[in-house]
Formats: sequence, C-alpha cells, structure tokens
Amino acid sequence: MTTRLRNVHVCDPSQPDTKVTNLYFEGDKLVASPTQDISRFALDLDLSNRVVMAGGVDIHTHIGGGKTNLARLLLPERVRIADNANSIDGIRPLSSPVPGTWETGRRYLEMGYTACFEPAVLPANARHAFLEMKDTPWLDTGGYLMLGNEELLLRWIANGVPQSQINDYVGWMLNTHRCLAVKVVNAGGISAFKYNQRELNVDEKHNHYGLSPRKILHTLATAVDSLGLAHPLHVHCSNLGRPGNIESTLATIDAIEDCRLHITHAQFHCYGSDGPHGFSSAAKQLADRVNESDRLTVDIGQVLFGQTVTISGDTMHQFANKGLARPRKVIFSEMECQAGCGVLPFRYRQSQYVHGLQWSIGLELFLLVEDASKIFLTTDHPNGAPFTSYPHLIRLLMDYDFRMAVFSELHKDVKSTSLLPSLKREYTLSEIAMMTRWGPAKILGLHSQMGHLQPGANADVVVYRSDRNVSEMFAQPEMVFRRGKLVYRDGQFLEANCPKQHFEAKPDFDNSIVKPLRKAWDDYYTVSMDALCTSME
Repeated sequence: MTTRLRNVHVCDPSQPDTKVTNLYFEGDKLVASPTQDISRFALDLDLSNRVVMAGGVDIHTHIGGGKTNLARLLLPERVRIADNANSIDGIRPLSSPVPGTWETGRRYLEMGYTACFEPAVLPANARHAFLEMKDTPWLDTGGYLMLGNEELLLRWIANGVPQSQINDYVGWMLNTHRCLAVKVVNAGGISAFKYNQRELNVDEKHNHYGLSPRKILHTLATAVDSLGLAHPLHVHCSNLGRPGNIESTLATIDAIEDCRLHITHAQFHCYGSDGPHGFSSAAKQLADRVNESDRLTVDIGQVLFGQTVTISGDTMHQFANKGLARPRKVIFSEMECQAGCGVLPFRYRQSQYVHGLQWSIGLELFLLVEDASKIFLTTDHPNGAPFTSYPHLIRLLMDYDFRMAVFSELHKDVKSTSLLPSLKREYTLSEIAMMTRWGPAKILGLHSQMGHLQPGANADVVVYRSDRNVSEMFAQPEMVFRRGKLVYRDGQFLEANCPKQHFEAKPDFDNSIVKPLRKAWDDYYTVSMDALCTSME
C-alpha cells in the first residue's frame, strides 16, 4: 500500500531542491511517484507548514556493552531525582544519565532518530553489546570494534609482521564480531597503563612493547583503507582532556599520513595551555585542519551542564580523573587483555571555568568548521551530556541570541577569552539535517538506505512542526514513520516495535589468517575463538 504526505517542506541536503512537494512511500521504501491508484492510499495526509526530514542517525552514542551497564548500575539514586525534576527547554529528564534499552529506544524515537551506532564494542563482550542493541526498540544499530590495545595485535606489530597480516586480522575481527568500523581508544595507552605508564604521547614508546601510538595508528588506518571500509579509522586521541593536548591531536592527524581519519568527541581533544588558568581553547587550530583536509572528519562530544556519568575504555585518562568524580564513586575494569574501562559520575557546572570553557570550545568547533558534512552532532552520550540534550544543542547552534544568553552566565574568565561572541553564524535547518542525517549515513557507507528522502531509501520519515523555538521542534516531532509504518504520533507510540536492521562491514580477507590467529589466541585470552560473537541469536 502507498502512503502520501502532501505539501511538505522536505529538508534533505542530498537534494538541492527544497520546495514544498509531495512525498510517497510504498511498503518500506520511498518512491518517486505512486504505482497504484491514488484511491488505494493507505494513508493520505496534508502536512502543510511542516518540515520533513529523514530519520536521525547518531554516529557515536554509548547504548550497549559492558561499561554502559556498569554506568547504569552506578547511579540508582538518579531515578528518584529524575522523577521529581522539571523538564528543561522542553525536554523531560531521563531516569538515569545512562537509561536502559527500552527507554533509550523510546527517547531516541521521540526526537526523530531511527539509527544509532555504539562506538566501543570490545571483542570479548561483543555478543552482549549486540544483544542489548537488539533489545533497544525502534532503532537500527551497528557497532565499531575497539582495536589498538589488544596484547596480540601489539605483539604482532612490535614483531614486524607484514601489513597484509594485520589487514587480514582486522578483516577477520570485523566479520567475526559483526562490526561496521574500527575504533581506537588512546592507541597503546590502555595497554601501557597496565604496565605502569600513566601517559603515552603519540611518539612515546610503550614500556613493554616499545611501540609508539603513531605506529599503531598508521598500521590500523592503513588496514581500514586497504580493506575498503566506508568509515575511516575512528580515533579517540591520546591525552584526552589534558591542557595542551592539541599538540597530540595534531600529531595524530599527521601520524596516519595519507589515510582517512575520524576524530571522535573532538571537543575533548583541542585544548591549549594558555589563559588565566593554564587551560584554553585550541578549537581554531583543529577547525583549520578540518577545513583544509579532504580526509579528516570530526564529531564534537559537546559538553552541556548538569549531571552525567563518564564512561570510557581509556582507563589511563579515567584513572587520572578519579578525584573529580561527583558523586564520589568510580569503577575500573580490565577486559581480557584487550582493553579496559573507567566509569565516573560527573557534574558539569556552569559557574566552573574549565566546564564553561569546554562548553564554549565545542560550540566554537561547530561554528568554525565550514562544511557541515565534515562534522557531526554528538555529546558522546553520556560523557558530555545525555543524548536527550540534542534539541537544546540544536537551538544553541541555530540561535545566536540564545547562545549568548547562556554564555553570559559563564565564569568571567571564559567570557574574557572565548571566541564565541565573535562567531555569529547560525546553523540552517539544512545544515542540521546534514550533520544529523545525510552526513553520518554517508560516512558510514549507508547512504543508499538512510539519511535522505530520495526514492529507494528506507521510508524512515520524521514530521516536525515548524516552531520558532527549535528546541521544542526537535524535542518532539509530530509523527515518525519507520519502514513506512506510522509508529509515533503526537506523543503516542502506535506500534510496540518495528523491523530493525543491524549493520556490519563484512570486508574481504584471506581466511588463512585463522591458523596463526588460533595458535596465538589462547596464549593471550581466556575467551576462546569458538565462543566469539558470530551470532546474536
């Protein structure tokens, strides 16, 4: 059966023409025009004065896996606080900074998002992570496999095995663990922490393996490009959160040479060491590199004020910050000699200099990167803020006066040093759609199916009421269609669930890698190769 949406303002940056038009879908796909008699329309709606976009795509959000569950357990008291809290800027509070699977799916759909990607799937618990994603309703999902700190890989690189062997290893790991991309967290640093190092700069040697992050990054970036993966190497740089870390971020960009690179939660990686408190913005330096490069993209990891919980595989960084936990409780874990994690509750305060500057730096990056297809809207949920903050963040980007009203409440030293007042750019609806729909779908290699409203795409369609308060507009769409079915309307869920898809890369590789891999695997890990995530059933 065919659905027709009449007189809609289509906001789709993949199409140059944004005039008011009709939108059609048959079954679960968008079509250029109906193939059936219009008298047989299953649904025919006049949507004058509405804005229609494709379903949102979150490129980086922690929604499944071991450390996500640890975070859910860490703050049970937040459930009571959320029950008694008022909504802020039209957004109801979450039951926890890291909600369970059911609430995660509902709250994403309520904002018009239909696909989310977990950026830190550890090989040892990939099966668990994907079962959680499967249990998250309404959302298409995928995961990025964490590599770059496994003892076996570091040993192989240190021993100088051929690049082709590393390529086959990465290909086998992605296929076996059903992942879409490769993520590196503090290359070599999680392993080095276990050997008593407390920092590892890009050209510093790992105490045990004698490897530098530069070597690890270049080796993995080469493997990603050699395998033809759509998404570049997805990198959490060295020295996250440290004053002056812009130097290691720029060194990371140089380390991968001619390969492609995506820097994640970039706000945490562009700090200088100037200013009244030895902490300053280096957003312009990073933005300049993004603007001049055709192989570099970033997502922001925007900080917003309030209580959250920080979760990261970067045990080295989390351990250094353990004294900043609010409330005072932390969790650290080592995982199968493959990685680790640290979980710390954290409260970003508007009156605090560093927190205010972090807020400002993220917005500076958004406003200084000229091409919205190179930058993606994230809060690194829940690290910078819960994902439900997105409508508020969109309003900050689209409304200069509102941005400055918040800025006026910050610490006086932030107001005296930040570039933000001079950045009067206001994002357009098309730019918002670019960095929350078309851009993420394209960089993940999924643009044939999602992120736009052209014929042949999945009929994941979001209908927003035009509203001068864009936070209210994006906090609750009027309707959401999933695969052509109307599943949400005026605050009501009309379907208990809907068909979902799990995306994975499946690169080609030489299967002969299995023999040396099996020989070495049991020397390093307790989870056998035969027990790895080859199925989610």
